[in-house]
Amino acid sequence: MQGGQTSVQGTHETSQGAEEQTRRRSGLQVLREPIVCYYLFIAVVAVLTLFGLIMVFSSSSVDLVSSGESPYTQLISQSVFAVIGLIVAIIASFLPMKIYERLSFLLLGLALVLQALTLVIGLSSGGNSGWIRLGPVVFQPAEVLKLALCVWLPSVINNGRRRKLGNVKAYVVPLIFFLIGFALVLAGKDLGTGLIVLLIGAVGIFAGGFNLRVYAAVGAVGVLGIVGIFVLGSSNRMSRITALFSGCTDAADAQGVCYQSIHGRYALASGGFTGLGLGASREKWNYLPEAHNDFIFAIIGEEMGFIGAVVIILCFGLLAWCLVTIALKMKNHPYERLVLICITAWIVGQALINIMVVLQLLPVIGLPLPFVSAGGTALVMCLTASGVAVRMAKEQDDIKKIIKRQ
Repeated sequence: MQGGQTSVQGTHETSQGAEEQTRRRSGLQVLREPIVCYYLFIAVVAVLTLFGLIMVFSSSSVDLVSSGESPYTQLISQSVFAVIGLIVAIIASFLPMKIYERLSFLLLGLALVLQALTLVIGLSSGGNSGWIRLGPVVFQPAEVLKLALCVWLPSVINNGRRRKLGNVKAYVVPLIFFLIGFALVLAGKDLGTGLIVLLIGAVGIFAGGFNLRVYAAVGAVGVLGIVGIFVLGSSNRMSRITALFSGCTDAADAQGVCYQSIHGRYALASGGFTGLGLGASREKWNYLPEAHNDFIFAIIGEEMGFIGAVVIILCFGLLAWCLVTIALKMKNHPYERLVLICITAWIVGQALINIMVVLQLLPVIGLPLPFVSAGGTALVMCLTASGVAVRMAKEQDDIKKIIKRQ
């Protein structure tokens, strides 16, 4: 009798242990659930956008006051673009799927035309001519081109594979139009944006199943061409690269090509672990150029400290995790899957490059931090891309079932 009780007790304990292990495993695997990633992605985008508005106000107010303007000018402008981007993102998240594939080429054509116009009527800033003015609005067509490539490349790649074209033939058209867009951006001397366009195309074509040997050969030639023509052929870019490897330690560099990098490093160093406090940055007092744009991450590090900087990095890490997790579970939806991968390459890749520039791991190339830096066109298009990503994610089987029940 006692042995029977012991057996029952042992079975009960084993059952409890199995249940506890199941709960623990479920807790660890919760981030692999598509529906969790779906809502987490939306939450992360909202947090980054709201935090960006706060940091744009903090980092731009001093410059605005010193130039005789209201300290709220940049905040109001960025908030207006955030609202516009949110509206467009909501619309994009509910559009029928057939709209994306059928109209993606029109969007690409419009983006290429607008980008070509920058070479004729474009406005210059920092040596780059990548902006167009339409009345009171100034926008950057390259941001539209990024989104256009994200929705068009997957469409044309999948069409080529459906028609059972050869492995290389299926990618001829995508390569041609992608390279045209890339060349138009580089023609405006915007190497930073050109690298993001290159990243979107390279990731999209690779994930689309391009022949690896041909891909490696074309990639090697492309890298050599970019380095030879656009890097070695520019004394300005070469000086930035040289400064990166020299560490910007020469006192003479403090007023030259290293000025921005040095003051970005000062901002991060003075922030310490917990930061000086929101609004308490010293470098934004006309010391650090582009404090509200390309180098806003340095101001985040100065005011919010190491903790704030790590939180921003984790946010982009979560964004990448969520989109890739959903994409990997969409094997029956090749178009949607590839769009999600391209959008991830764009937003997360650009964030990574921006942060590495501020940390002096890459030379200064002039790229904003997605959702966070000041810039109307960039914010609107990043939010629009998020809306497109939400629409693609809704086609994932588990997400679709749960949304239909709601």
